Amino acid sequence: MSETYFDKVWKQHVIRTYDERTALLQIDRLFIHELSGAVSLRNLEKSGRTVARPAQVFGVVDHLVSTRPGRGADEPGARGGADMIRDTRDLSARYGLTFFDTLDPRQGIVHVVSPERGIALPGTTLVCGDSHTCTVGGIGALAWGIGTTEIEHVLATQTLRQDRPKNMRVVFHGKPGKGAGAKDMILRLISEVGVGAGIGHAAEFAGPAVRSLPIEARLTLCNMAVEFQAKYGFVPADDTTFDYLHGRDYAPKGRAWDQAVAHWRQLTTDEGASFDKEVSIDCTDLTPQVTWGTDPSQAIAIDDRVPEPATMPTASRQKAATRALEYIRLRPGDSIAGTKIDAAYIGSCTNSRISDLREAASILRGRKVSGSLRAICVPGSTSVKRQAEAEGLDKIFIEAGFEWHESGCAMCAAGGGPALADMRVISTTNRNFEGRQGKATRTHLASPITVAASALNGHISDPRPFLVKEYA
Repeated sequence: MSETYFDKVWKQHVIRTYDERTALLQIDRLFIHELSGAVSLRNLEKSGRTVARPAQVFGVVDHLVSTRPGRGADEPGARGGADMIRDTRDLSARYGLTFFDTLDPRQGIVHVVSPERGIALPGTTLVCGDSHTCTVGGIGALAWGIGTTEIEHVLATQTLRQDRPKNMRVVFHGKPGKGAGAKDMILRLISEVGVGAGIGHAAEFAGPAVRSLPIEARLTLCNMAVEFQAKYGFVPADDTTFDYLHGRDYAPKGRAWDQAVAHWRQLTTDEGASFDKEVSIDCTDLTPQVTWGTDPSQAIAIDDRVPEPATMPTASRQKAATRALEYIRLRPGDSIAGTKIDAAYIGSCTNSRISDLREAASILRGRKVSGSLRAICVPGSTSVKRQAEAEGLDKIFIEAGFEWHESGCAMCAAGGGPALADMRVISTTNRNFEGRQGKATRTHLASPITVAASALNGHISDPRPFLVKEYA
């Protein structure tokens, strides 16, 4: 019988089946960070239990740490952050967990660090107390976000009881146009299917446009699977994946590597495998996308106009659009390009990897940020930051007028840095709901090159006129 990638990985991790839908799964990797990990470790300690498999648990400092240049080891970016950082550090040491501390060269945003270090691997199950854990589906892991009680359970047992979702496949056809990439692909998808299309499903991203993406772009694509409420989003591993993972710190070595690759090659979706839901997206006319409202489905092409709420396909989306326009302070018919902005932000687990910074730098090189606009770049990990500095990208950002920060989640959710309160911000992040980046902040989601171009002009801008040949 033909099986999907998801079917195969799920089956290999079932320890016990309770009924047709529910099973106890083996969890291969657990990642914690100071925001959710501190609470779970404290509760584990209070219960008198211990960690079942310390070698399979990894921790980072990312959500609440300051990203101020030259930060200290315990310097918080949010109130109460210092205590949570210290608790996570101390309890990780007590239980023998691998912990990438604030000043560790491996520190960074959890969803950047896990594939970067080869901790997330194809066909593994990986969980973390963060909704964007689906990011690492980009290397073929089955990864999802969990709550603090579930973290405690995984710490103690390395298992979780889960309900099996339905299978969904999203096929991207064609080649995106100039200036369009993974961020634009996922924004187009969500704008077409809506924020609830993935409820109860595991989403496989497929098609020639996906297969042509490098791994870091696939991570961007999978990062926002949760934004249409798919619990899992993934791209089955291929040669691009294996080339990316080979030689990384925690990836198998030598003969074990060869055996692992042979196994991973079997985890493809069989021809003829059936899906409960299929979606097809034609990328041949895809241009840079940007959001106009307060959820990722409210996105349009950079050269389009803000739509009338009445044109939305359902009553609920019409109501949401009306509310969004009130908050975002735009009117139907407004051109999204040319909308004045107060700040530009490059960072987050969506778009803060070295390829993202290179692309933004290609736009910024030799140019200056507009006027008094605040522009911020927060690399996704200390490793990314150091690599960018070795390539001179930091100088390009700084000379253009960007702040160059230490790595962390920072102002994605106003937790690790000063909030961008009551500003209009164009941002490479993944969420744009009311107050996400600060009180009354109006966030427009876009790709790194669109954010960079907008920073130069002082208003939301099409990046294509700035593109050098390398990124065209």
